[in-house]
Amino acid sequence: MVGTGMTREKLEKMAQVARVGGVRRRHKAVRKSHSEVDTKLQQNLKKLGVSPIADIEEVNFVMENGTVMHFAHPRVQASIQSNTYVVTGNPQTKSVAEMVPEMLASMGGNAAELQRIKEMIEKEGEKKQ
Repeated sequence: MVGTGMTREKLEKMAQVARVGGVRRRHKAVRKSHSEVDTKLQQNLKKLGVSPIADIEEVNFVMENGTVMHFAHPRVQASIQSNTYVVTGNPQTKSVAEMVPEMLASMGGNAAELQRIKEMIEKEGEKKQ
């Protein structure tokens, strides 16, 4: 130990810290990116047998509280056998009153659906007053 700069105190201190097999190292947590989650989701959807549906310009989900989730140019996939529909894209949350003109043009003339939307608009108008 002569000439190495090691003293008996340093060696004893190192011996207390060191365990059999070396010094304990901490494990670094590996962060998962969203792309990994997306690939797992796509793999599970493939197991369900979803297939893409082309030429869909917009999707509207009318909620019970009088709001609409509007997807412009979404990616739509479906599996009829498993009754599964997947809509991906950037949704915009709008009120029913904002979306009525667009929805009426796209629906044609479904009277029951139009009546339900009318009732939602009336409820929303009562809440604002």
